[in-house]
Amino acid sequence: MSGKDTSEKQQSAARIREERLKQALKANLARRKAQARVRGGGKAGKDSAPGKGGEQEG
Repeated sequence: MSGKDTSEKQQSAARIREERLKQALKANLARRKAQARVRGGGKAGKDSAPGKGGEQEG
């Protein structure tokens, strides 16, 4: 039965890790959006990378 216990512990650890990474990603995204708003004068949702987004220059 120890094999089953080990498998359950691994799955639990994997779920904990996944949840922790999900929270870190969410916090990182919120921080990056806040930084973009500050840099862009409050324009959130606009990508600063060229070639991205729906707007075309020209």
